[in-house]
Amino acid sequence: METVVTGIDVPKKKTKEDYIREFIKSVASIENAMEPYKEQRKELRKEYVENNWLSKEDMRAVVKAYRLVKDETDFDELEKVYNTIKR
Repeated sequence: METVVTGIDVPKKKTKEDYIREFIKSVASIENAMEPYKEQRKELRKEYVENNWLSKEDMRAVVKAYRLVKDETDFDELEKVYNTIKR
């Protein structure tokens, strides 16, 4: 005689579609959380331009430099690549 156990959830194997749905929900959640910060960054840039503290080009260069430092870019390697491309 076979015994049936009730009340126990047996996890089903997730499909690729399940993972896609989970991924989309996670990305949407993150993007929604980031939205106020994007607006804040936009307002910050606008303030600096309106007050003639920095130009848009200045800000782009500063952000690029910040990202290079943050990513611990090897500046010697960057210089080699830059000189190769410049030629």
